[in-house]
Parts: sequence; structure tokens; C-alpha cells
Amino acid sequence: MKRLLIIGGVLAALALGGFLLFQNYWYYLPGIVGNIRNPIGPNQDVAWSQGPAQPPTGERPPNIIVIVADDLGFNDISLNGGGFADGLVRTPNIDAIAQQGVNIEQGYASNATCSPSRAAIMTGRYPTRFGFEFTSAPPEFARYISHSTPGALRQPIFHEERVSAVPPRETLGLPPSEVTIAEVLQQQGYHTMLIGKWHLGEVPSMRPEAQGFDESLAILQGAGMYLRPDDPDVVNARVDFDPIDRFLWANLPYAVDWTRGGSEERARFRPRGYITDYFADEAVAAIEANRNRPFFLYLSFNAPHTPLQASRADYDALSAIPDHTERVYGAMLLALDRGVGRVMQALRDQGIDDNTMVVFVSDNGGAWYVGQPNLNAPFRGWKSTFFEGGIRSPFFVRWPNHLPAGARIPGPATHMDIFATAAAAAGAPAQPQSDGVNLLPFLRGEAQGAPHQILFWRSGPYRVVRDGDWKLQVSETPDRVWLHNLRDDPTEQHDLSVQEPERVAAMRAMIERQNANLPAPLWPALIEGPVRIDVPLDAPWREDQDYIYWSN
Repeated sequence: MKRLLIIGGVLAALALGGFLLFQNYWYYLPGIVGNIRNPIGPNQDVAWSQGPAQPPTGERPPNIIVIVADDLGFNDISLNGGGFADGLVRTPNIDAIAQQGVNIEQGYASNATCSPSRAAIMTGRYPTRFGFEFTSAPPEFARYISHSTPGALRQPIFHEERVSAVPPRETLGLPPSEVTIAEVLQQQGYHTMLIGKWHLGEVPSMRPEAQGFDESLAILQGAGMYLRPDDPDVVNARVDFDPIDRFLWANLPYAVDWTRGGSEERARFRPRGYITDYFADEAVAAIEANRNRPFFLYLSFNAPHTPLQASRADYDALSAIPDHTERVYGAMLLALDRGVGRVMQALRDQGIDDNTMVVFVSDNGGAWYVGQPNLNAPFRGWKSTFFEGGIRSPFFVRWPNHLPAGARIPGPATHMDIFATAAAAAGAPAQPQSDGVNLLPFLRGEAQGAPHQILFWRSGPYRVVRDGDWKLQVSETPDRVWLHNLRDDPTEQHDLSVQEPERVAAMRAMIERQNANLPAPLWPALIEGPVRIDVPLDAPWREDQDYIYWSN
């Protein structure tokens, strides 16, 4: 009997220990399950499909490269506001795209978070037109971050009742019925390639190869590790006050998915070295392989999105920055800028620089959860908000001998315009369902005025319209509106909603008319989370701080 009691006690202790372990570490499960389902192999060489050995005779369509940074703040680019860390981090290669091409001063992301913005780039349409309203993430992500903010004055709201309506994470993506710019260019005879972050679905019908890409070397999910956390060449900066960051460190793989020829050749393996440099290496190789035929390259760096990881060499190069986290973030910007420079140099080395149109944008503004206060200066707001800091994007277009060098146009222009502009450059017919504008006449100085009179943004009950210089934001939580005249107040310091009630009513009606024609989201938002407009996540909470509730 005594022996049985001892065994029972041991089993009970083990069960209690297992329960406590699960309670503390359950949010590691998505990553564990994902790696079991789709194991990661060792690094392997990528053999990009080789184009013709000789260039074609006569005129040929331009190559098109779209470079997308991830969560890049407006002030992360030294051309815009002096650069990160009070100018200690410079971005000369990104700056050069604007200096040698056209800088669209009011460039906008089509959403304030990753997935919908990328859907807009791919389709040239408001993502809300086909229900792509929220960034795809597993329910465990929303559940974890909603229960991990003790001490905050405003608490997240988790909708447990909606969980059963969320399809599997792999299916949260771009509907196959949508026409992508890759498909349009493919039909024009372009060889189409994706390198970098996808975040538009992982099931076969939504993967890059099913959406118009001949070859893809991709991070399919929303983020990835830059190196293994224990790599001798990595310098990590964990942002422990951020539950999103803790979830990413627990679950993200250091892996890429390679596909060529549909599903005929597919592999998942570890990259080679620091992933920003790796993507640049492979972009250079892809350009060399395709120098003698028209190609479309969607180069979607995951930098500087969290987790914050720098290479040791880049970290050491910024010894003038005393704060560790700030220094790691700055080092990530160095790598991003270097990668852009290597791509531009490859075009010159291959003799195709003059016949390549390069577009550079960010998917949205810098993130509040990084804890760096001036990422989007001089604008208010962060990623996940529709204040200018959350949706203003660098928007540079370079095409030597076809677009003026060093020109600036006011805009506004948006992610959706990339589709129409690239299609026009390639000689493809206009898409009747597009919400975007062919920017080429504006970029050349042939068309005057604004490419867009009206632009909309929506994320759940948080909705926005820009009509000319006026911008109205309507929030349900908190229940309030903000009205700004961006011509006189580009940094949104002076809310005019009380002084302009008739304008508020008219612009509210515009939002309602737009919403009346939109479908329900493809999946529901599970979380509504507070984001303060003027301070990062680690700043103390105060009653007088402006905030919105972000739905996702």
C-alpha cells in the first residue's frame, strides 16, 4: 500500500508539473507542431532557372523589381528625416533610389499591417474588396497577446466566441480568384520570382507558385528568424515587454521554402547565414540568371520586423550607439540598405540597369512594440494605426532614361498603384477591377494633379477616408473621430472635428457608402488591442494619451 501511495504521489507530481509547464509554455506549440508537420532540412544551393545565353535583339520590355521592407519607419531612411539613432544609421543605397529616380512624397501603405498591405501590392485592389481585412495569424497568437499585458491602463479584448469561425492559419491568405501582378506579367512573357516574405497563405492554392510566380524562395508565414538564436554570429535583442515579441521568439523557424516549376521542385531548408544578406545574395544570383530575358522580381525583405537580430559585424559597426536594442535595430537597417545596394549594383554589373524599373516601399510604418520612439518622425502613429506614421511609406521609383532623376511629386500614391504602373510599363492591358492608378504619366511629369482624390482604410470598426487634403478617422473604441487638414497640418497635431461638424458628417457618409459595397472579412478579428498614438509600447500609461483599438 505504501508503495502504491508513493507511485501515486510521483504520478500526481509529474502531472502537476506537466500542467504547470503547459500553462507557462503552451504558446510554444504552434512552432513545435509546424516544424513536425514540415521539417526543416539543412541548407541547399538554389539553382535559379537560367534564361537565354544571349540578349534579345531590338527593344525588350523593362525588367521590374519591387522591393518591400517590413515595418520600416518613415524616419528609418536617412533621406527622409536624418535617419535612425539621430542620424548615426545611414541608408545611402535606399536614398539613391529616390535621388536617381522619383520620390513620391505622400506614399501610402494600403493597410497598417502586413498581410493586407501585401495583398494590395499583389492585386492592385483594396484588400477589403475581397475580405482580406486582417493580418493572418494563429488563434494562439491573439490569445497569448491578449493575456500578457499586466499593468496597462487599457486592456486588450479577446473574442473567444469567434475562434471557431477562424479557418486554419495556412488557409488565411489571398483568394486564388484574385489576379496578381505576377500572373499578369507572366502572361506578358516575364519570368517571375519571389524572394522573401510572402504572408499571403500557405496551402497549395495560395502559395506563390499558384499565384503567378515561376520560382520562389520564401518565408511563407508572417516573420522569421534572421539567424538561429545561438549562432556565434548573431546579436539578439529580446523586447521582453512585448508579448508579440515573446510569441515570435517561441515559434519562428529559421527556414525558407523553395519552389520552382509549380510543385515539381519544393523544399524547406535553413538559409545560409544572416537572412537579409542571404536574400540579397539570392537576388543577385536571380538577376544574373535572368539578365537576357524580361523578369519580375518581388524582393520582400523581412527586415526590420521583429525579432530583433543583427549580425555581429553590423552590430560592431555601430559602437557609437550605447543602447543595446537601438543598436541591434540600427544594425538591421545597415543590412537592409546593404542588400538594396547589392541588388542595384547587380543591375549595373549585368548591363541591364537602364532597362529595369525599381520600386521601393515599406508594407506599413514602424511598430510601436519595438520600443523606439522616433521611428516614424515627424508623423504621429505606428503600425496598426491609420495616423500618418502607420501608413506613410517611402515610395521611390527609379527607371533610368525613362523617368527623371531626382524628381519629387506630391502624390498621394498607394501600394495599389504598383500593380497598374508595373503592368503599364510591361505593356499589359489595364485591369478593369483595379483600384490603383498607372503612375507613369505622373512620374514623367506628363500628368498634373493628384493620382487619387479619395483613399480609404479599414480595420474592423476603425475606418478612415482621405478626401483631398482632408482626412477623417472614425474609431469605435474609443468612440471618437479625428479630422485633420493634411495640407496645413501634415503631422496631425490639430483635430478639427469639433470645428467642422458638417465636413465630419459628409466624410462619415463617404465611409459608409464605401463599406456598404464591401464583403464581410474572410475571417473574424479575434483581438482588439490598444495602441497609443504618440508613445511606444514600453512608455508609461497615462489617462491623457490618445489611443485606438487595433482589430486583428
